[in-house]
Amino acid sequence: MTYRTTRRLAIGLAGSLLCITITLSAAGASAEYRVDEIPHGVSPPETPGLNFWHALALKPATPQDAWTRLRDSFEWQQGHHDPRVDEWIEYYRSSPENVVEITERARPWLHWITEQVEARGLPGELALIPFVESSFDPAARSHRGASGLWQFMPGTGDALGLPRNGAYDGRLDVVASTRAALDYLEQQAEQWYEGDLELSLAAYNAGAGTVNNARRAAAARGEPDDYWHLRLPTETMNYVPKLLAIARIIDDPEQYAIELPDIEDAPAFAKVDIEQPVDLGRAAELANINREELQALNPGLLQGTISPNHSPVLLVPVDHQEDLIAGLDSIAPGNAPAGWEQYVVRRGDSLSTIASRFGASVAELRDYNGLNGDVIREGQALQVPQSTLAAN
Repeated sequence: MTYRTTRRLAIGLAGSLLCITITLSAAGASAEYRVDEIPHGVSPPETPGLNFWHALALKPATPQDAWTRLRDSFEWQQGHHDPRVDEWIEYYRSSPENVVEITERARPWLHWITEQVEARGLPGELALIPFVESSFDPAARSHRGASGLWQFMPGTGDALGLPRNGAYDGRLDVVASTRAALDYLEQQAEQWYEGDLELSLAAYNAGAGTVNNARRAAAARGEPDDYWHLRLPTETMNYVPKLLAIARIIDDPEQYAIELPDIEDAPAFAKVDIEQPVDLGRAAELANINREELQALNPGLLQGTISPNHSPVLLVPVDHQEDLIAGLDSIAPGNAPAGWEQYVVRRGDSLSTIASRFGASVAELRDYNGLNGDVIREGQALQVPQSTLAAN
């Protein structure tokens, strides 16, 4: 049995344990006991028509916050006491306001990312990679060209199936990029490192070629070739220690005098299927929220419009899911008109010139593409009628 299988079985068994209580009544008074704590000499109640087992009541576990759930999934907190980890703990605790600001930015995503990590049986510490990579900013862009919560370079994003065009960047899509990042870490660990996730994390940062070369050099020197003994670029030498340092602080924030924001262990967003292009402003109106809130949940949409051609779902605050679904149903034309196709807006285009070019009215283009007005942007994807004029 593999380690991961063993862990999943353990989690399943732990999750199945419930606190079973029984209420015992005597002379009008009642007392509640655990089944294994019934005092000697006290008998279960003898209610007519009910037996002992009918008297059992299942007491649900106390709801957790997102940080408690994350701590419960940590696996590496007892494994390392490297000086680099201690140095990064001191670095983070010297600016507690920065830790609080970054963890507050995790609010919409923490529950969902933790859930994805748990579902794969991975160490919970991996849910904090965005803390190290992007400070939990989905729109973060580095000077080297990496983008998104997980900071994918363009080539890596392409290889992992994260599309990019003028209207959409999958690297900025939190749902798509989270799945890609976890896939990438697992694939590298299995392909190169016999499941060693620390080495896979190093390769995530520096590239597998760099890590593999460092391992070969360590073996040639007769030294261990695990992550903690390799000679790697400085950033990579600090990559895993930074992750373990922030995890250790979150594991016991009181010890480090840091007050984490309260984040509920519940979904912050829901997914709504999109069957036709919709302007985000219009979608926000239908969902009864402001446009900025909707855009923040969908940073991969670059031109203010979503189309099923590049993203089949729109994220919306969970409390507004039904509002958006009802609103879209009220305006949806059903299926796309026969003979319509996608057109990407070019520099110099206007809605009226596109309508004229494709033999449609401006009103038709507005209605079918969910536009509130006539403003369009270069790179934006529109649905237009097929026309022989399109090639001119």
